[in-house]
Amino acid sequence: MKKIFFAIVLAMICGSISAQTNYQNQYSQFGNSYTTDENGNRIDRNGNRVDRDGNPIDTTAVIDANTIPIGIQSWTIDPRFGNSTEVPVDTLQHGFQNTNDTGGPTGHYTYLGNLGAPRIAHVFFERKEGNQFFFIDPYDFTVRQPEDIIYTNTKSPYTNLTYYKQGDGRYGEERFKAHFATNVNRRLGFGFDIDYTYGRGKYQSQSTALFNGNLFAYYLGDKYNMHFTFINDNLKVAENGGLEDDRYITYPLEMAEGKKKYTESEMPTNLSEIWNHNTGYHAFFTHRYNLGFYREEMQKNDTIAKEVFVPVTSFIHTVKADINRRKYISYDNEQNEAYFAHNYLGNDSTDITKHFSIKNTVGISLREGFNKWAKAGLTAFMSFEHRRFTLTDTILDNPGKRLSTELAENVLSVGGQLIKTQGRTLHYNVLGEIALAGEDAGQFTIEGQGDLNFRLFNDTVRLEANAYIKNLNPTFYYRHFHSKHYWWDNNDLSKITRTRIEGKLSIDRWKTMLKAGVENITNYTYLDNTSVGTPDAIDPTQTNYKNDVAVRQHSGNIQIFSATLRQDFKLGILHLDNEITYQKTSNQDILPLPELVLYHNLYLKFALAKKVLNVELGADVRYFTEYYAPDYAPAIGQFYLQNANTRYKLGGYPLVNGYVNLHLKRTRIFLQMYNLVQGTGKRSYFLAPHYPLNPRILKVGLSWNFFD
Repeated sequence: MKKIFFAIVLAMICGSISAQTNYQNQYSQFGNSYTTDENGNRIDRNGNRVDRDGNPIDTTAVIDANTIPIGIQSWTIDPRFGNSTEVPVDTLQHGFQNTNDTGGPTGHYTYLGNLGAPRIAHVFFERKEGNQFFFIDPYDFTVRQPEDIIYTNTKSPYTNLTYYKQGDGRYGEERFKAHFATNVNRRLGFGFDIDYTYGRGKYQSQSTALFNGNLFAYYLGDKYNMHFTFINDNLKVAENGGLEDDRYITYPLEMAEGKKKYTESEMPTNLSEIWNHNTGYHAFFTHRYNLGFYREEMQKNDTIAKEVFVPVTSFIHTVKADINRRKYISYDNEQNEAYFAHNYLGNDSTDITKHFSIKNTVGISLREGFNKWAKAGLTAFMSFEHRRFTLTDTILDNPGKRLSTELAENVLSVGGQLIKTQGRTLHYNVLGEIALAGEDAGQFTIEGQGDLNFRLFNDTVRLEANAYIKNLNPTFYYRHFHSKHYWWDNNDLSKITRTRIEGKLSIDRWKTMLKAGVENITNYTYLDNTSVGTPDAIDPTQTNYKNDVAVRQHSGNIQIFSATLRQDFKLGILHLDNEITYQKTSNQDILPLPELVLYHNLYLKFALAKKVLNVELGADVRYFTEYYAPDYAPAIGQFYLQNANTRYKLGGYPLVNGYVNLHLKRTRIFLQMYNLVQGTGKRSYFLAPHYPLNPRILKVGLSWNFFD
């Protein structure tokens, strides 16, 4: 709570800083979702006048501070070249109740039940490419990369404060987020983000304490552009190894033996006094110098020509530095001997691994659109990355004694890009890169995206395509890892080859989206469950398994097919949103996936108090079919396959949440009753083996925008 109080005070202080100007980017790939009339008023796609938040304006009412044009714009940047993509300001009411769901807004993630706990997408096409420091991959719910940072330009200081809470003070969960942005002048701006998540956990030894913060700054001149961000992560998570017996959830009366049922906090877990603690410091800086010329252009709704700068050639430099540390803490040696197959570091309570990397990219770009013949932009680039890892090692004949070993890797790569972002009909982006020397020599990537837009029945139809072929070296910790319980050096892993092609059809007026794709993976590399079975000391007919993990590589091919249909319906104030995903894997033993993933949202949407208060009232459901869901290894903080001898299927449980969303000018509020059908039917609310979801609980959220 001290961190939350400090963050609120900091946001309020910074909110008093004055600023001005509006971000103008003539070469952004995407336009705004609104237009302007001859008087400069914002008009949405339906012809209604809207305020800066996208809310309809009652033109018969007195225009208050909420409807004063602020000129706020937001964008993200490409981490390789610093190209910008405009994104909407986060003021939407719809779906606000799902913005704090670790399982994702439509339930596409498997996670351990608590807020901010490790997660993995069970919709395969939503799984991200792994980082070299893969310990932070399961925390992508809160961890932000440079490409995730939202830069904001506003004529007056902008602050957004968001607070979520669920449950009581002893076992509840809280999250506080703040975004602040201001400008020094019309070209220079800065701001910060704060995200603090604290999940105490309904079950024993399950707490999460996740802090993420970043500072950002930018300069947008005619000839010189710059973006900078500094990110800090501090992630501390208690590990409990899941419930000792799932029957505490599935058959509570049987486990209670006729007595009072166990509460969630009383159910025994496999582990206690164990923590994973990840810290990270990340600096990112990209800038470019543009060569070009000035010319006069007529602006819309203006009779006087304005002089604008037209870039012809850009010289680009990007640098990214990362410092990461992962500390595993375990105090109970008797527990470790009973649960884990190996204890390589004896009675030592901690083991630490560190990662440092710095990557420089330089490029030269021939810009798109400087004359009528320059229909696309062309960029050539070169990158050099230095990576250094610190691992725990042991001294020969003295396994209880440890020391640190450093391994260094360097990679030199070159590549090129062909891109077209201007115009309304056709856009594409094709990029290729190959590693010429170093640890990843021979690694290459060729990827392309494109979209075609055309009119059909008074609406715009958008066809999109995405394809790639990648030949990737397994990331470092698949090749080398030394720790208290797991130990490997895999110098013979082959490169992973991935080929994907995917298409997407969108018709906005019909509220229809259909996408389908297929991927082939050769040399799929994964974490396998190699737990060792031993006869039980009391009952020799029973087998106990001591936990162990190893890296495996499947030399054959694995194919994954995926198709998703999103179709929304509306009848007056009644709305029904639907999303259906079907996927099929050719090897359920090595890459298990649920075949069907569903999301449905039925709600009433209406306005009260002269359409000032917007209301959404409804319930949504998440569902996936049964499959061998991945298990979780607490000593490495990663998901891996279930033990082949004890595995069982999870799924078939409808997770139903009821909610009400309110939007009043600058304020958004939701109330949600989570897991409404708890305790009904034969299915149980597990997403990962032995890790139940939270029981029925009330959640609340509040988001408030300040523009002064």
